[in-house]
Amino acid sequence: METACIKFQPSSAIGQKLTINLAILTIFLFMSGFISVTFAGGDTESFNLEQVADGIYLHLGIHVEFTHRQHDDIANIGFIVGEKCIAIVDTGGSVTIGHELLLSIREISQLPVCYVINTHVHFDHILGNLAFLKEGPQFVGHSQLADAVEQNRDFFLRQFRGDLGPMPDKDSVIGPDLTVAKTMDLDLGNRVIRLNAYQTAHSHSDLTVLDLDTKTIWTGDLVFRERIPSLDGKLKGWLAVLETLKNQEINLAIPGHGTISHDWPQTYAAEKFYLTMLLNDARKAIKNGQFLEDAVSSIGKKEKQKWFLHEQHHARNVTKAFTELEWE
Repeated sequence: METACIKFQPSSAIGQKLTINLAILTIFLFMSGFISVTFAGGDTESFNLEQVADGIYLHLGIHVEFTHRQHDDIANIGFIVGEKCIAIVDTGGSVTIGHELLLSIREISQLPVCYVINTHVHFDHILGNLAFLKEGPQFVGHSQLADAVEQNRDFFLRQFRGDLGPMPDKDSVIGPDLTVAKTMDLDLGNRVIRLNAYQTAHSHSDLTVLDLDTKTIWTGDLVFRERIPSLDGKLKGWLAVLETLKNQEINLAIPGHGTISHDWPQTYAAEKFYLTMLLNDARKAIKNGQFLEDAVSSIGKKEKQKWFLHEQHHARNVTKAFTELEWE
């Protein structure tokens, strides 16, 4: 992806208006994945990497569909640097993205990678794991992640074969060897990160990573911003998890997709509104005797302009919600 740089100096009111319109267009193109920008605040220009808090580095994913040529680069991924070693938080959707992340790490630090943490099983967060195998880390995830990887292994090899290196096999998809049932603290050397596992929500293997020093939380896909939330687990479970998270002391939130935020829990207010709408409207449709097809075509129409990729994912969300709720 090429870096876009646009400069314009207006000399009149017309020029100022053009500047505003150009800025809006630039933001739209960036969020749509057509262009990218290099973060000015980072310690390295590689891989759009930014230091978002002391010792915490983020690569911001782009908003494109799964069929797009850059589908392997849609998730927010990054790492945390301690005095002893480094912890990776998600590795991207391909070996290529994983390698790019590793190269970027080595521009900043030569400390060993002791942990590769996956926030859940979805391809865009886990298929880059193979790039870190030679670093000899412990691969860490939810207590249900190992089973989820096994259940998805054949699917990953079939659907994302080209993202798993030149000669992929079943060992190219790497699951955890250290799992978290509830809570676990990992020490990176004078820096402790806290991993929390959750009930089925966005997925069946959701995990958050909290840096205790800076109060920075990596939410994985429990939080979406700008990109429409994708329901793969249970709607009621997801809303329940968001409720448990709201009282945490958080200075910075890194969502699974979308921009970072210093305003917790306002960070996920739009997502919570969307999921609550799904819950209420699906229940209403079921109560009124609507068929699934009618519910899909009528629920959430007003949300279309609020989210990237609404057209691609909303219908599936309604279907998942309706199916979950029709027998409650």
